[in-house]
Amino acid sequence: MGDYKTLYLNLADNVAVALSEIPAQTSVTVVNKDLEIQLKILESISFGHKFAVRDIKKNEDIIKYGEVIGAAVSDIKAGSHVHVHNLEGKRGRGDKLVQ
Repeated sequence: MGDYKTLYLNLADNVAVALSEIPAQTSVTVVNKDLEIQLKILESISFGHKFAVRDIKKNEDIIKYGEVIGAAVSDIKAGSHVHVHNLEGKRGRGDKLVQ
């Protein structure tokens, strides 16, 4: 298991942030003071990018730092990169009502 640093601040979060490049197929442990999650990174994650710490269903809120940052546009497997290809932002949009 590699010693890759990640940021996982809130137990409500379903994503964590890579604090270094994490290669695909690498096993990582994501740590919060109250929880440790072990998972395999499915695709390369760049520094500062998000990855799912659990499976996220299509249309489910994506939560980072305890805040909703968008919704999944497709099912996202744990360990997958979460970015503009599978995340639709909810903030600042004039065409959708944020609930």
